[in-house]
Amino acid sequence: MNRLPFNLWFILLAAILIAWAFSLTSHQQPANQVAYTTFLNEIDQGRVAKITVDGRQLNVTRREDGDQYVTFAPGPIDTSTIREWGDKKIQVDIAAPRRENPLLGFLIPLLLIGLLIGVFFFFSRNRGPSGDNAFSFTKSRAKVLTEAPKTSFKDVAGCEEAKEELKEIVEFLKAPARFHEMGARIPKGVLLVGPPGSGKTHIARAVAGEAKVPFIAASGSDFVEMFVGVGAARVRDLFETAKRHAPCIIFIDEIDAVGRRRGGGVGGGNDEREQTLNQLLVELDGFEKETSIIIMAATNRPDVLDPALLRPGRFDRQVAIDAPDVKGREQILKIHAKGKPLAEDVDLSLLARRTPGFVGADLENLLNEAALLAARDGRKKITMKDLEEAADRVMMGPAKKSMVITPKDREVTAYHEAGHALAAHFLEHADKVHKVTIVPRGRAMGFMMPSRQDTLHWSKKRLTDQIAVALAGRVAEELIFDDVTTGAENDFRQATDLARRMITEWGMHPDFGMVAYQVREDTYLGGYDTRQYSEDTARRIDEAVQKLLQEQHDRVLGLLTEKREVLERVAQTLLERETLNAEEFVRVVEGEKLERLEPTSETPKDKEEKEPPRVVPKVKPNLGGA
Repeated sequence: MNRLPFNLWFILLAAILIAWAFSLTSHQQPANQVAYTTFLNEIDQGRVAKITVDGRQLNVTRREDGDQYVTFAPGPIDTSTIREWGDKKIQVDIAAPRRENPLLGFLIPLLLIGLLIGVFFFFSRNRGPSGDNAFSFTKSRAKVLTEAPKTSFKDVAGCEEAKEELKEIVEFLKAPARFHEMGARIPKGVLLVGPPGSGKTHIARAVAGEAKVPFIAASGSDFVEMFVGVGAARVRDLFETAKRHAPCIIFIDEIDAVGRRRGGGVGGGNDEREQTLNQLLVELDGFEKETSIIIMAATNRPDVLDPALLRPGRFDRQVAIDAPDVKGREQILKIHAKGKPLAEDVDLSLLARRTPGFVGADLENLLNEAALLAARDGRKKITMKDLEEAADRVMMGPAKKSMVITPKDREVTAYHEAGHALAAHFLEHADKVHKVTIVPRGRAMGFMMPSRQDTLHWSKKRLTDQIAVALAGRVAEELIFDDVTTGAENDFRQATDLARRMITEWGMHPDFGMVAYQVREDTYLGGYDTRQYSEDTARRIDEAVQKLLQEQHDRVLGLLTEKREVLERVAQTLLERETLNAEEFVRVVEGEKLERLEPTSETPKDKEEKEPPRVVPKVKPNLGGA
């Protein structure tokens, strides 16, 4: 059974003591009390045998049945009344006066007051280094680093433009007087915008480290509570703390938790959040001109922030921390590779080219996975093979080496992936092959990894080639097996999404023109679409998407039919070797022989020897116009 916390035991004990004290100072009311008028009527009727007088309280005994009850006189009982009762043959006794301790009425209230004061101080004192207690919920939860962080701009890579933007902030914090003398107004707030893991918090620490000023870090969720007014009080306390440590930097991570657009909800937590946002806006405006406090905030949802938060005078400057380019990824890899023993064959520039779209957190995780793989195998250095395997694990998940796969499934997967690879190789504008494998990872039975370059603009020819590559796996199955499987599910999603966006967003279809039928609100968390067309237009779009996909299907069908011999050669090599890198794939396509693998107990060669070879049909299937 779970034990109650000490503070709950303390509250329970205090409640018992208070109840006991009140029981001493209160008189118990008798259960058999009657009205004084009823008592007088019974006297007139001769029903009263005995009366015991105890001040105003009268204990009465009846004649007939001896029942007793209690009544209270409206005033003191005088001797004439007692004599009158005696004349009516009623026995009247006078109770002895009670002797009460005069200190009891003084000590018990004093005990109650002292007990309440003790309870208050017990809960109001700090409980641990964080000062978190029942009466400190209006205090800011921010972490104050009075000493400047050790991080500097040298520890930040992949965002050179952002560092240039922030160097001005560093110069101001180092020498604010120089800017004030010129009448310059430094930006009060800097909003760091970027995808998750891009290093927004890291670069904020680097600014404080470069300027050598205290760093006060908080999260947007720290301000919002169920009690109305708590968030606003915490904002006030945060800025009071900052003024005591000026010059300094306030950093609020995930500011969208408190800075969302107002008016979106009614009552409850929404009202509390809006009060907190209002107080934050007031504090941003309340900075004196000479106050050397910079507030930095980070978000990956800039589209939901309140416009008042982004106007000049508050968050004057927005700095984009986007995913790094190939040069930035190489620099980030070099930073995270410090302290890790790398083998001579490691080429970080090649790894950087292979990982487009990776942010700093992804690259750090990649190197960590590679180090774990090397340590697991008992090696002293991280090899390029470890890094390649780690990249596959980060993108696709771990290899399912123990997964039982039938020979038919392996063969279908081999031809499916060979179809993707050949389409990518022979189509002029498609991304070329970096690796093709039939080793299962995640939910994929195999995959073809393209050698994708960092591209800002995608041409129509490249998009149509990418659609053709996505459909090539299904086409290879139709061509070789005269049947299809469920393996192209994700391929269809990618191809359909590209085709629909070409029509509705990018104006790449002649029948629809340069009209934005669908608006995608760009966020760093995937975005969402807003439909802006009628049902009739929706029907026409569906027909155009289907037609575009069918055109690319027929196009890649003609290509693979022409290259069928190459398709079978690549698929059979995949069945033998399971994985082909870019160089090996090109050699197989060009008809060169690869060096034979040494057979081991775990190689697929042994598995294939136990199964009879399958005769691949050479007849082109009747597609029936599909």
